[in-house]
Amino acid sequence: TTVGFAVTAAYDSHSLYKQLAAVVLGMGLYLLMNRVLQSLPLALKLRWPLVAAASALLAFNVLFGQRIFGAKNWIAIGPITFQPSELVKIVFILAGAATLDRLFAKRNLIFTILFSAYCVGCLALMSDFGTALIFFVAFLCIAFLRTGDLPSIVMITAAAGFAGGIVLRFKPYVLARFAVWRHAWEYAQEEGYQQTRTMSAVASGGLFGAGPEEAWLKYVGAANTDLVFGVVSEEFGLLLALCAAAAVILLGIYALRAAGRSRSSFYAIAACATAAMLVFQTTLNVLGSVDLLPLTGVTFPFVSMGGSSMLSCWGLLAYLKAADVRRPPEKEISPPPKSEKTPDRQEGFFDGIPGVPVDEIFGKEERS
Repeated sequence: TTVGFAVTAAYDSHSLYKQLAAVVLGMGLYLLMNRVLQSLPLALKLRWPLVAAASALLAFNVLFGQRIFGAKNWIAIGPITFQPSELVKIVFILAGAATLDRLFAKRNLIFTILFSAYCVGCLALMSDFGTALIFFVAFLCIAFLRTGDLPSIVMITAAAGFAGGIVLRFKPYVLARFAVWRHAWEYAQEEGYQQTRTMSAVASGGLFGAGPEEAWLKYVGAANTDLVFGVVSEEFGLLLALCAAAAVILLGIYALRAAGRSRSSFYAIAACATAAMLVFQTTLNVLGSVDLLPLTGVTFPFVSMGGSSMLSCWGLLAYLKAADVRRPPEKEISPPPKSEKTPDRQEGFFDGIPGVPVDEIFGKEERS
């Protein structure tokens, strides 16, 4: 988040207050969700109204959203603009994790499949295929943890790949992004403009950066969101940019460790799905900006400028915290003191062994 503040200040100092407000609101959302998730029955009770609200928000976005940078995924309310899909991520994880409240109830799994298909379909209609891909990866994680059926997951992925091929046929601008993949320098003044400038900026920044005053990538379109990895590399160095990416990966490792000792399967699946969503989104942003993957236009969690993304990231962070239940160390219980009273007689070797007639074999011992 601190790196994101630095990027925002270098790009537009007037937007720094908006970014600070988004961080404060995100922390408030994190604390609220952390309190709600402490009670599993309350969290499960809230999923239905939240799913209904998320579905209505996506439908409103499809019908009345604004198109920016090719994707119709923005809603404007006066001077405030936000992306509903970022907030729906939180509800999506909640709905998916709740399928494990009754492990053998098929209606829960069917509900998750339908809600996932609805979310991905709405995002496809908005032409926001990067976010749709993130939702799909989170769904795969939830489905695998729910069923453990790897062949079915492979079949679902193959079917999604086939559907993606159909989408490319009817969405020429998406096809253009895929066509320029790994050929950005051949289209340096056209579709590969952003990727080539990002790679040049990363190279000019070196390991320790050229400084905000010497940086120029921030003047390229969507530099503070989609290309923020290149901006951080140019201004503050490749080492810091890689550390920011590694921090998100460490969150994923933390989630896997916390899921193993979570209170229930709900918290385990929520943490793992959240980790998959954050790590995959970071991968798309970083590798897409340097032409190792197609440029999808997704944000860098906690670093990219934008209030909707920051709120979503802090809200998702609550699922990771809810899975980590740290118990206080158990106090050592001292053994009871031994009795100092000496026994009346010394126990023999065969005493206490049933079926051995000691008195008949050795004779009954006379005691004084």
